[in-house]
Amino acid sequence: MYRFRVEGPMEQFEIIPIFSLPTGSNLLAFTNSSLWMVIGTGAIIVFFFAATRRTALIPGRLQSMAEVFYEFVSDLVRDTIGPEGRKFFPYVFTLFIWILVSNLFGLFPSLPGVPHALHTFTPTSHLIVTLALAMLTISIVIVYGFYKNGLGFFKLFAPSGLPLWLMPLLIVIEVISFLSRPLSLAIRLFANMFAGHVILKLFAGFVVSLLSAGGAVMLFGIAPFFGAVAVTALEFLVAVLQAYVFAVLTCIYLNDAVHAADH
Repeated sequence: MYRFRVEGPMEQFEIIPIFSLPTGSNLLAFTNSSLWMVIGTGAIIVFFFAATRRTALIPGRLQSMAEVFYEFVSDLVRDTIGPEGRKFFPYVFTLFIWILVSNLFGLFPSLPGVPHALHTFTPTSHLIVTLALAMLTISIVIVYGFYKNGLGFFKLFAPSGLPLWLMPLLIVIEVISFLSRPLSLAIRLFANMFAGHVILKLFAGFVVSLLSAGGAVMLFGIAPFFGAVAVTALEFLVAVLQAYVFAVLTCIYLNDAVHAADH
């Protein structure tokens, strides 16, 4: 009897070089992670180009979807940062859409027979990717914070109205909290995507192993199958929620940069 090969739950996170760049160094290569970043970015460009190519007073399906995304992020930025947050809308919108697409694309199954390097991949399941996004956000917060408020940006770490004797302790706590922001922002997205994919792979592995065993043992594959369906549905929800949470926290941090002098 033919038996399916069940890959381990960690193989889906393996970084595989597709080709090395002209330097000839294996350390500088175009990988499967790079490929799916490019695919995700390309899909976003194509979608919004198609949605806005022929705008109409009565929008079609693509234009309606694009407008929903636009209004959703626009309301988020306006409600969290205020009118001054409009300048950050392009960044938050791009961040939200890119994370959303990267999260969702990794949930689609790979085509049978496709080389392992071309299997669907979730870039946001790697800490280095989410940390790069988080560091970019915090860098914008710091740069704009000093640009907008000057030395008044330091008021973010020492809110007014507190007793003088409490200031040293509070400043230390606020500085540690601020420095931990990029780590918490990166780890939250990475951990959710990583853990969800591992659990989904485990359920799928159980299903394949039990079904390939044949006979009455196949019946034990029913429960893991429905478990895999439930986890898949949950993963789609988590993919959307994590993109939203990342965008919300980005807006909150940008709000601190915009209104630091008001603290």
